[in-house]
Amino acid sequence: MPGLIALVGSGEFLPQMMDTDNRLLEGRSRRVIHLPTAAGREGSDRIDRWGRMAAAHYATLDSDVTTLPVIDRHSADDATLAAEIDADVGLVYLSGGSPAYCAQTLRDTRVWGAVVRAWEAGASLAGCSAGAATLTTVAPDPIGGRTEPGLGLVPNMAVIPHYDRMRLFRPLFGWIVHRASPEDAEIVGIEEDTSLVGRPGQPWTVYGRQSVVLVDRDKHRVSAGDSFSFE
Repeated sequence: MPGLIALVGSGEFLPQMMDTDNRLLEGRSRRVIHLPTAAGREGSDRIDRWGRMAAAHYATLDSDVTTLPVIDRHSADDATLAAEIDADVGLVYLSGGSPAYCAQTLRDTRVWGAVVRAWEAGASLAGCSAGAATLTTVAPDPIGGRTEPGLGLVPNMAVIPHYDRMRLFRPLFGWIVHRASPEDAEIVGIEEDTSLVGRPGQPWTVYGRQSVVLVDRDKHRVSAGDSFSFE
């Protein structure tokens, strides 16, 4: 059976994500692969910061994390980096940055193929903010308003991360995501320090300190600990 997927509104590698990460690692190898791909255009200092945060966070969970420098198409198609994502991995984590850049960079590459195989073999897969959008159907570019198709591992959903912080820009951003979404995809707002954990075709459960908002269901709010299903 494929592993769990976590779509996280914000807060990767912070204490408020402990419950989510414990759920993702439960019964699995404590070996974590971190992909900072979405921040690939933000420079080495930003990439290094994500790596340090991941190392400190997963050390508290008795887990061994490797940050792979997958930051452009060349590195995403590197066979040596892809080989790091093997059957011994318990969790693959895509951190924040640009959803569109992340999707463009990983699509049809050796690294993404290895991620999918690891997930299909039972490893959990998480995406936070940009990483969450990348895993679904729509990957917006935060600059300019254009979108890329997401990588579609969650095929019936489009997400708006940081939903509680986007009050001013929410109508415009929601319109952009609606316009780019497939007809059968639901739009879901995920608030900060909050995650949605499940598998395609099965119920999804909310974790964290806030809520998930079902935009296409009259903005119904789903609180932490509650579950729901998609058609």
